[in-house]
Amino acid sequence: MILVKKVGKEALPVIQNLANIIWPATYSELVTPQQVDYMMELIYSNSSLQKQIEKGHQFIIAYDDDKAVAFASYSAREDNPEVYKLHKIYILPNQQGKGIGKQLIDYIKNDIIPASSLQLNVNRNNKALQFYQKIGFKIIAEEDIDIGNGFYMNDYIMEIKW
Repeated sequence: MILVKKVGKEALPVIQNLANIIWPATYSELVTPQQVDYMMELIYSNSSLQKQIEKGHQFIIAYDDDKAVAFASYSAREDNPEVYKLHKIYILPNQQGKGIGKQLIDYIKNDIIPASSLQLNVNRNNKALQFYQKIGFKIIAEEDIDIGNGFYMNDYIMEIKW
């Protein structure tokens, strides 16, 4: 049975461990190994994760029989608190396709009521795009983000409204 819990700084090692397993598997076909390494340091270092929490990012972890199998983070958009941003949602490769991603999204939707929508960025070639569309997200824009060191994130911006 999957249990989803809100977590804080105490869970950073768990989040980092999951990211170290999930990110190479997820992004090895989309970006170079150098970009994966760069983004891991940029996004998942202790100092970066702590800053994200300080900025109001809420992290959640999904557990299957006390084993962490997925995580996500989200926060209200600074420019529009009626709209939330899904910053991260990652599931261990051997746990994908079991409904955990939908459970995480449903948990977030319930947590952010009365917000009117949830937005996210996804790499335009990421197979997760199909998952997001299946559960009701729509592409609303494209965005190319310069993340430094000559690397870019080539994303769709997606949104689900309720």
